[in-house]
Amino acid sequence: MAHTKKEKIKLLHRVNRIRGQFAALAQAIEAEKDCTEVLQILSAVRGGINSLTAEMLDGHVRYHVLGPRRKTSSDQQKAAEDLLEVIRSYLM
Repeated sequence: MAHTKKEKIKLLHRVNRIRGQFAALAQAIEAEKDCTEVLQILSAVRGGINSLTAEMLDGHVRYHVLGPRRKTSSDQQKAAEDLLEVIRSYLM
């Protein structure tokens, strides 16, 4: 989870944006909007969730795997950065 108040607020803002995207998706479906419009909104929802997932995984690796109180070698730090880059490229 968020390990600082600043991170918590940032994550909650992301969640609220995603909530708004879901609301727009529901409204578009209810209003029987064109499929293209619904699919574009759905794509935005997926992008928001993927972005939030990447942010959460990044925080988890940096705090729980590398950790502020753990001694990590440069090889371990490089491996963690490589892993996070792969995760970001997969989700984005």
